[in-house]
Parts: sequence; C-alpha cells; structure tokens
Amino acid sequence: MRITVEELAALVKGSIEGDGKAYINNYSKIEEATTGCLTFLANPKYTHYIYTTKATAVLVRKDFVAEHPVSATLIRVDDPYTTLADLLNMVSAQAPVRTGIEQPSYISDGTTVPDDIYVGAFAYIGKNVTLGKNVKIYPQAYLGDNVTVGDDVIIYPGVKIYHGCKIGNRCIVQAGAVIGADGFGFAPKQDGTYEKIAQIGIVILEDDVEIGANTTIDRATMGSTIIKRGAKLDNLIQIAHNVEIGESTVMAAQVGVAGSTKIGKHNMMGGQVGFAGHITVGDNNGFGAQSGIPNSVGSNQRILGTPGINALEFARQNVYFKRLPEMARDIKALKKEVEEIKKEK
Repeated sequence: MRITVEELAALVKGSIEGDGKAYINNYSKIEEATTGCLTFLANPKYTHYIYTTKATAVLVRKDFVAEHPVSATLIRVDDPYTTLADLLNMVSAQAPVRTGIEQPSYISDGTTVPDDIYVGAFAYIGKNVTLGKNVKIYPQAYLGDNVTVGDDVIIYPGVKIYHGCKIGNRCIVQAGAVIGADGFGFAPKQDGTYEKIAQIGIVILEDDVEIGANTTIDRATMGSTIIKRGAKLDNLIQIAHNVEIGESTVMAAQVGVAGSTKIGKHNMMGGQVGFAGHITVGDNNGFGAQSGIPNSVGSNQRILGTPGINALEFARQNVYFKRLPEMARDIKALKKEVEEIKKEK
C-alpha cells in the first residue's frame, strides 16, 4: 500500500491539517509508529502519544484540540476507530482469495460443493452437508454430518462443527473453536455415580456471528443453543447447553455462561464474567471484568463485582473496602477504651 495523505483523506471523507502530499505505506499503533505509518487516536488515555509519535498521519476526531504542537499530519474524521476499521477491511479485501480443494481432504457423499469454495488440506466434510457460496474451510477443519453452512462463511484451521449444527451467512469461526460438543448433562444416581444424559439438540449461529479461537459452544440437550445475529464472542469462552445469546451482544475472553441462561441483545461483557444457569439477562447491559452474576438481571444496567451489583454502588463499597484495615484498628482501639471505662466503674 502506498497512498498520499490527500488521497487517503478523500477516501475517508476527512479534513487535513498538515502535509497532504506525504505518503502512507503502513499502519501502526500510535506509540510504535514510524515515518510512513498511519495511526489513530480514539482512546483519551493515549492522547500524550500524539505529541511524540513518529507517524506521518494520525486519524483524530473532528473536535480534537491539541494542547501542544503535533508534528504528524492530522486527518479529522467523525470516528477514528471506525474509520481505521474500514481502512483495514479494505486492505484485507485485497489479499489473494483462496479457492479450490486441496489434497488430501475428504468430502463425503451427499455433499454438493459449490464452484467458488475453498477446502484446505486435511479438512473433513461429513455426509449431507449444505455449503453456501464463497465458503472458506481451512486445513484440519471438521464438519459433521448434516451441518449447514451459509454464504461467505470462514471456518479457520482446526475448527470442529458437530453433526446437525447450523452456521448462518457471513459468520467467522476462528481456529480451534468447537461448535456442538455435548452439553454437560449428567443425572446423579443413588450409588453416587452419574449417568450421562444424551444431548440430542444442535447449535445455531445466526448471520454475522463471530466465534473466537478455542471457544466452545455446547449443543442443546433438546432444541437449540442459539447465538443470535451479529453477536461477537472472543477467544476461550464457554457457552453451555440451551443458552441463548442475544443480537449484537459482545463477550470478552473467558466469559462463561451456564446452561439454559437467556441473554438479551446489545449486552457487553468484560473478561471472565460468569453467569449462573437458568437466569435471564435483559438488553443493553454492561458487565465489568470478573463480575459474577448469580441471579436474573433487567435492562440498561452497569454491573461490577461478585456477586454483581450496580457499578455506582460497587464504587461506593470499594471506598470502604480500602479503609477496612484502618477501620479495624479504630474498632480495636474503641474496644480497648470501652474495656478501660468498664474497669474504672
């Protein structure tokens, strides 16, 4: 990639402050950028880097006000982060497109293979699998019998999709993810052992879902475990049987959702949030990292802590947590004074 700042600004409909004739040939983080790089400033925590960055150009918000001189050329846009995402997607789209079927790979009877498919070496596709247009199946992926895959889906190396599961259009499943393994269902017996309960349901990923590397989504005991349209799940997440994840909900790494919990749309979870089973969560909630959610939650809340409580209440309580050693000393001193007063009487 080699483009002038003027050309790039025209592409993103941004305004320029600085040298529009300078050339951009790479992207970088603001603190690591060198000459020729385009970077961006979206998080205020990184503002100080804009005064020292060696980047040739920086995407900033239209209302950004510099407190010190900036050597880089500024490109003012509505949303630097979204603008950068669009640019990176353009670059990614220019990469060579893989097509064809590499050998050795195995495609079972009853599966029709579209002309524009890519199947990597050592991939396995079971019987009666339905494959949409422009599907990319990378090496060592496994698709069990009767799996359905929509259009423009990318299945990265080592993904395992068990029998009967359904993948919607434009989904991305990152390396090592497991879709449709058995849910954790065991019935305790009188002799103290456990009898496995057959898991006969499936997993459904609706359109535009992305599943991170090594994330596991268990098949339903009966019915479906459902990840709804536009949801984005990070790496190393566990979704148990019969869970429903609502539209455009996002989850950071190591979130765990126990069985039969229903989560609404537009929720945001930080890393390592844990949800108990058989609860419901409304819409538009935010859950701070490592929150523990034992009970049902409504909508439009911000929750922190274990057990999870309102973020403002958590902040107030945290003030007292920090003072506990001091308060303990005060209580000990008061008890001593009381004992001395009692002795004087």
